[in-house]
Amino acid sequence: MIFWIRWLALIGILLSCYALYVKRTAERYRKYKPMCDINGSISCTKAFLSKEGALTGLPNPIYGLAFYVIIFAATMYFQKELILYLSAIAVVASLYLAYISYFKQKNFCLVCSSIYLINILIFAFSL
Repeated sequence: MIFWIRWLALIGILLSCYALYVKRTAERYRKYKPMCDINGSISCTKAFLSKEGALTGLPNPIYGLAFYVIIFAATMYFQKELILYLSAIAVVASLYLAYISYFKQKNFCLVCSSIYLINILIFAFSL
């Protein structure tokens, strides 16, 4: 299972980097349209630029990047308990952000949903 968690963490790192790139670019260039923006209700920039797209002034993708790097490092040292606890917190955060995106913003974010799925899978594999 550690093998799969390691790969999921690597994918999470890539998705977090892409999310950060989209957020930063969309903040600078209002006409920027990333691949993940399909229409008004399927938009990652809508999620990234919302007030919930940052916590304490730092964009959520930075927290995601840190989380996945820690998870990847934990797999190298077989820290199964750490992976379990951190992934449980990530699943709770994912459920909250999914609720905000799907029900309050009425928006589907492809990148965000992929990250939520990765968090759930890391948690499931850590059990």
